[in-house]
Amino acid sequence: MQNPPPTIAPFDYDAALMACARGDRLALQQLYQREGRYLMGVALRIVRQRQQAEDVLHDAFISIWQRAETFNPARGEGRGWVYSVVRNAALNMVRSGARQVDVSEDAAEAIDDEAALATYAAAGDPFELRADLGRLENCLNGLAPARRDCILFAYVEGCSHGEIAERLQTPLGTVKAWILRGMRALRECMA
Repeated sequence: MQNPPPTIAPFDYDAALMACARGDRLALQQLYQREGRYLMGVALRIVRQRQQAEDVLHDAFISIWQRAETFNPARGEGRGWVYSVVRNAALNMVRSGARQVDVSEDAAEAIDDEAALATYAAAGDPFELRADLGRLENCLNGLAPARRDCILFAYVEGCSHGEIAERLQTPLGTVKAWILRGMRALRECMA
């Protein structure tokens, strides 16, 4: 008879962040050990260069340590907060010119949409936010699969339009149009 696999206790991100706020370095170390490689992947997808991604991750963990007391579990989950710190640090590096990026009109609109969503999420109450996320999921599911995939690649994975076109083996102009139309459809659905 085979032994059952050991059960791994779920990691409590909220508690880890609260411990960091109290100055518990072990909590930060555990957070890094648990999520570091995944967070590195997030940073790498955005900045595209390993050295810059390592810098982003380093800066993000310093920020997590210094700003842990600002985390509010009533506004969202700790894991999401950590990922948003890393993602924002990576986007800030890209925007600061550490890497040349041509921002098209579509990309500028997407950045504006993302900023509006982030502001809304920070201000909304947790129940409304969860309800809106459920509505967003329903709206995403209502899109044609290709449009939904383009939006998820762009906004979740941080892919450029060119990378999405390559992944989907679709012309660049088509990908841009799908993202633009998909975002319009999402705005209408969420309104």
